[in-house]
Amino acid sequence: MQILGNVRLAGFAEGSGQAMLSDPSVIVTDGARIAWVGDAADLPGEYAGAPIRDMGGRVVTPGLIDCHTHVVFGGDRAREFEMRLEGVSYENIARAGGGILSSVRDTRAASEDQLLETALPRVDALLAEGVTTLEIKSGYGLEIGSELKMLRVARRIGEVRPVTVRTTWLAAHALPPEYKNDRAGYLRDVVIAGMDRAHAEGLIDAVDGFCEGIAFSADEMAQVFDHAASLGLPVKLHAEQLSDLGGAVLAARHGALSADHLEYLGTDGVAAMARAGTVAVLLPGAFYVLRETQLPPVAALREAGVPIALASDCNPGTSPLTSLLLTMNMGATLFRMTPSECLAGVTVNAARALGLPDRGAIAPGLRADLAVWDIGHLAELSYRIGFNPLHARIVGGEFV
Repeated sequence: MQILGNVRLAGFAEGSGQAMLSDPSVIVTDGARIAWVGDAADLPGEYAGAPIRDMGGRVVTPGLIDCHTHVVFGGDRAREFEMRLEGVSYENIARAGGGILSSVRDTRAASEDQLLETALPRVDALLAEGVTTLEIKSGYGLEIGSELKMLRVARRIGEVRPVTVRTTWLAAHALPPEYKNDRAGYLRDVVIAGMDRAHAEGLIDAVDGFCEGIAFSADEMAQVFDHAASLGLPVKLHAEQLSDLGGAVLAARHGALSADHLEYLGTDGVAAMARAGTVAVLLPGAFYVLRETQLPPVAALREAGVPIALASDCNPGTSPLTSLLLTMNMGATLFRMTPSECLAGVTVNAARALGLPDRGAIAPGLRADLAVWDIGHLAELSYRIGFNPLHARIVGGEFV
């Protein structure tokens, strides 16, 4: 047990959602959980003998949560970045065998140890900015063995670094060349059969897919989601990134934790997500790198009461981004989200997007995953570009 003294706590006003800072307060942690929060003068006697760590009046937020990443992959796609700047579209690169498929070739060729070695610097960059929970997807193997390899690496990251890792089965990310003329066979032999194997090995926390013209249709994703439901696995979906195929409506119908990207989301999708409580995960890194002009409908999502999360979407092609603080700035600058919305997007709403009600806020009973900052105002976390004011990261009550 320990007391973090002289801290200013980040919270959100009831109703408005405005981020606020408390007067100087204390947090009592007991093991991995928060035991008590409040004014030092009101500290219950049972905690009076606990050691106190003076935090010097610093700001404490919940530990940040990156709820959508592809941080495990082989190779890089710097040349494709160059091609896009030369005028080739992402869709044309993908149809020519680039895009996701180029990462597939490199990921298949890499060993688990090689994938771990290359992923850790990316993970470390995220952790250095206060991330305490990280989602990691498969999706660059597109064969059962390689997809399982990616998820084993994701689990190992959570073992060798002080961070909670949540894994996502994303075999329905693209169609590999060997199944070019057998879409149904790929869904049957790899996506669904592999899901069974990964689930049996305890490697899956959720199931995802890419619902897009260059990937899978809503009807195809419905088959995947139905099978996930039979295994008791929650679902989420890459939807409406390049066009509106009704993916968000499908996701909401299946009670999805989240629908992600959403640049082309229509009013029917917004309404369906609001009814289902599905979180909108916005990914400004991909919007930025692809030089998109179609903005996600933030105002409509806000008005409908859809929770909005932000994530790095760290991946080798469309979002080689390893900064959640920069993601927050992009959410504000590109998507016109308020700093309060950006902070909620990487804390409480990101936790909801992962189905983790035990974190994302500072309250008794929740995990003691915290970030301590050298800032005077919460808006600084979204305002600065290329500056990291993190003072300390606390995971499960331990300074790391």
